[in-house]
Amino acid sequence: MLGRIADGVSRGVEGIGAAIAETFLEDVLRLGVTGLARAGKTVFITALVANLMDRGRMPQLAGVGNIRAAWLQPQPDMTLPRFDYEGHLAALAAEPPRWPDSTRTVSELRLSLRIQPAGFFGALAGPRTLHLDIVDYPGEWLLDLGLLDRSYARWSAEVLARAAGRAHAAAYLGQAAAVDAAAAHDEGKARALAAAWTAALAAARAGGLLDCTPGRFLLPGELAGSPVLTFAPLPAPPAPPPRASLWRELERRYDAYVRKVVRPFFRDHFARIDRQIVLVDVLGAIHAGPPAVEDLRRAMADLLAAFRPGRNPWLSGLLRGRRIERILFAATKADHLHHRQHPQLAAIMEALVREARERADFAGARTAAMAIAALRATTEETVTHAGRPLDMVRGTLLETGRPAALYPGALPDGPAALLAPARAGATRWLDADYRLMAFAPARLALRPGEGPAHIRLDRAAEFLIGDRLG
Repeated sequence: MLGRIADGVSRGVEGIGAAIAETFLEDVLRLGVTGLARAGKTVFITALVANLMDRGRMPQLAGVGNIRAAWLQPQPDMTLPRFDYEGHLAALAAEPPRWPDSTRTVSELRLSLRIQPAGFFGALAGPRTLHLDIVDYPGEWLLDLGLLDRSYARWSAEVLARAAGRAHAAAYLGQAAAVDAAAAHDEGKARALAAAWTAALAAARAGGLLDCTPGRFLLPGELAGSPVLTFAPLPAPPAPPPRASLWRELERRYDAYVRKVVRPFFRDHFARIDRQIVLVDVLGAIHAGPPAVEDLRRAMADLLAAFRPGRNPWLSGLLRGRRIERILFAATKADHLHHRQHPQLAAIMEALVREARERADFAGARTAAMAIAALRATTEETVTHAGRPLDMVRGTLLETGRPAALYPGALPDGPAALLAPARAGATRWLDADYRLMAFAPARLALRPGEGPAHIRLDRAAEFLIGDRLG
């Protein structure tokens, strides 16, 4: 207990010192970038940095004309891996171009902007430097926030209830039902259960579902094989189990996971973020079917709990009074649709996170939703089919490397046409077939002063950092 108190005091002193330094010596803005599987976090950061360094394609960023120079420098946190901007950009610029590796852990990158404010008073004040610290972290870890106020028994009951009836979890449910949780702990059984639950989570994610807690089971890093990742949900025994039982040991490991993995992540990284973008693969969920859309809606609501410290006393203590100022929800891969369907995609994004946005708005944060493509991989064309115009997108298929034109299907004008059957438990779309192909990145042909082609990346940047460029 004394060690925890001393550690908390030490962190508090360090936090106060850092806050004073940032307030009086440097202008620092910390931007958190997260999203769930295949949402495009790595590409977003790479494209954003490239387009802030060469700003010819950023007309909707109002203060872009005030930026006199942009350069990368070492990030201030010496304990975090550096986001490999150069390596990711090289992958996109390769011949043939390829998508960079996805996010596996927390990383950081500092982009410094030399800003000369416009106007008479701006000229008097002279130029200043804004340090944009971009923090990249897996959305799977953020979903673990819900574990902070859940006991092992409650978490087990909830995830097992949601897994019931899902094909990916059938094997695990059968295995868990055959286990006597009140029996003496057996390490072999614990490991077998953890491996089976991890396999169920991997199958769920491959099927487009996002309810994949604990998040570190899919991205274990240096914790792979440790007891803190060797537990799994079990049906609660009818009577309180003895102390040496399997249930009690898995409960102890779950509690350790929350205490030693989840809480330090929010304390050391999340609590210091000023602005946040949440990237969402809405089209991927629609393509996977109604269960994936409903799972996404529920995941968004859980994810936004991270931005409501007042509801969770543990989180209030971790954030120490700080609050994220702006949150952007961005539906990615807008280039997989013709631009005439982008309003429908943005409306679906808005509806999916309406409950989550209202909670964040109540907490005082500014929020927005839009459809973007951080790196444009396709072009558009309209063809005549059966005497009617058909809006298509053309690109290079990732699997075969061949060029192809695709009609992805028309999104409904109203989001309720998708969200209502998803909430009602439909297993497939009755009146539509939404196709989604995986495209390879387009070859980069960059003219001097221009970053990679995108869709509304400049509007996203305007919301996230535009007010700090004046």
